[in-house]
Amino acid sequence: MVQARVASAQLIVALKETRARTLELVDDLNDEQLMGPRLKIVNPLRWEIGHLAWFQEFWLLRHLAKQGAILEHGDELYDSARVAHDTRWDLPLLERNATLGYMSQVLERVEQATNGSPNLTDAHGYDQEYFLNLVLLHEQMHDEALTYTRQTLSYPPPAISIATDDPAGASKMHLRKQQPALNQSETYVTGDAEIAGGTFLLGSASNSPFVFDNELHAYEGQIGPFSISRTAVCNSQFKHFVEDEGYLRSELWIRAGWQWRSSVDAEHPVYWRQDGNGWLRRNFKDWIVLDERLPVIHVNWYEADAYCRWAGRRLPTEAEWEMAASAEPHPEEGLTTRKRTFPWGDDAPTPERANLDWRAMGCIPVDALPAGDSAFGCRQMIGNVWEWTASDFNPYPGFVAGPYKEYSAPWFGDHKVLRGGCWVTRSRLINNTYRNFYPPDRRDVWAGFRTCAPQA
Repeated sequence: MVQARVASAQLIVALKETRARTLELVDDLNDEQLMGPRLKIVNPLRWEIGHLAWFQEFWLLRHLAKQGAILEHGDELYDSARVAHDTRWDLPLLERNATLGYMSQVLERVEQATNGSPNLTDAHGYDQEYFLNLVLLHEQMHDEALTYTRQTLSYPPPAISIATDDPAGASKMHLRKQQPALNQSETYVTGDAEIAGGTFLLGSASNSPFVFDNELHAYEGQIGPFSISRTAVCNSQFKHFVEDEGYLRSELWIRAGWQWRSSVDAEHPVYWRQDGNGWLRRNFKDWIVLDERLPVIHVNWYEADAYCRWAGRRLPTEAEWEMAASAEPHPEEGLTTRKRTFPWGDDAPTPERANLDWRAMGCIPVDALPAGDSAFGCRQMIGNVWEWTASDFNPYPGFVAGPYKEYSAPWFGDHKVLRGGCWVTRSRLINNTYRNFYPPDRRDVWAGFRTCAPQA
């Protein structure tokens, strides 16, 4: 009982810290910006922050603590499973101050309901620690979405109080004007990690206080030998693909990818443009010189797949990605039985190991932070940029939906898996088994990729 109270108290502290981050992400925006244009790929931000409070209220106060609803029509406004995306701009949402007040009220009640009380448990045995983790990580995911919405809408970069630490000189590297161009022969600047393959336990064990349902249940997979790039594809590498008319050569694209490219007339990544001196990239509201050592970002699965075909490479499967991040080589038997929580081991992320938590306020060069390498020498598999994999987002064997049934199951089959997190992702959220998922045409998210050698 004492242990449960301590865990709940720590999670309340984390909820308050995360809420402060959420407010930082919208505090400088005016009322017009908080609604923004009606786009398929973003939410109105005033709706989104209200949804965060509603989600917290629903699961902790109503579902778990059996309290009545705070808002009479809250479900009709903020339940993402019930409210169609295109209607969210037309709803009678709470005004800005009322929304902020609702967020504060819910958080205060959550603290009261879980502070010093018995460990609340629902009818299926999920306790308050589970639901505190659920609403905490849910808000942290939405904070990442709030950040890429600011990028999509050309808003200024957010003023983040934590972005003052310097992860092993990363900010200095990030602010360099431009790196020397890489030669075509240097496309894979650090080469490949050779991984013997073998039997490997994929997914998460179920003995943690909280695991997302799509990571369960852990199962053994047989993975053949493969070679995977030690770094993510950088801007210089992707620039060669663009300048070789990769976007205009239909033979490099699968049919659905070519249909997408043609429909939007894409000729380069969405936030790139050329001027008389070379390539620029839009970073929030500003156009800056393309830093060639940074990972390519804001490319979708189709773009990543076409690049691989141009380069004579392929995307890793998510099983290969997880093995490269988590396994350890054995001097005689291929792999040990140990599985790492993070590429570097089981210790929590630090600024020297991973670019997370907005600390660098952007990506850093793909060869930075060697302290975060996996056992095979793969760099930045956690942080900096999400990485597309070849795999469709599907359930693992024995999948059972968790209490929040809309989290995974509706998206199986037509989304692609991404791994590893990005510079915005929170340290508490990410590890080697975490599965992100988006449709293959989404290029507004903080996504890039690494590649594998063709299979023999």
